[in-house]
Amino acid sequence: MIPLTDLQLDALTEVFNVGAGQAASSLSEIVGDEVRLSVPSIQFYDRNEVNAEVLAMEGGRLGAVRQTFGGPFSVDASLLFNEKGALEIVQEMIGSQVSAEDLVDFEHEAMCELGNIILNACLSAIADMLAIDLDSTLPEYSVDDTDTLIRKLTSDVTQPVVLVLHIDLTIERRQTQGYLVFLLSAGSLEGLLTALDAFLSRI
Repeated sequence: MIPLTDLQLDALTEVFNVGAGQAASSLSEIVGDEVRLSVPSIQFYDRNEVNAEVLAMEGGRLGAVRQTFGGPFSVDASLLFNEKGALEIVQEMIGSQVSAEDLVDFEHEAMCELGNIILNACLSAIADMLAIDLDSTLPEYSVDDTDTLIRKLTSDVTQPVVLVLHIDLTIERRQTQGYLVFLLSAGSLEGLLTALDAFLSRI
């Protein structure tokens, strides 16, 4: 495991906080409501330890949009909402003329679009701060119970130790809870720290 200095940890928190702020701003524009953020939680875990309890997520079924961003480092970024909240946001995006029964038909496409906007807003802000280029895969959307979904999100991480960054999003009027989760393997963390150190040297 790569130890982080206090300065690196503070910089990492600030960089992802700025990125999450851009994500929240984009989400706020889509839903027409204020979006509040928690302070990023940053912890190292064994890949098999990452679960709903670790991430302080509620039980039930979640909808998750996932994208992988690559460049000097690779990060798996996921945007998660409870299933009811995801459908409410879909209805907000496509208009109230669509009945609740028909929303599921639009859910996959709308959530992929939402995730693409929000996750790219977040990672673009981070890339700008660190003066790096990141490319991304196409968004993928899936719905499942919380623990099953989290196991899916961590299954492709090739190294046993991962850095988990977890940020809560709350849509004020609806009290809809969402989550931004970023997974970095130990190898990717080394590339991120190199970019962070370069960022710190410029300020």
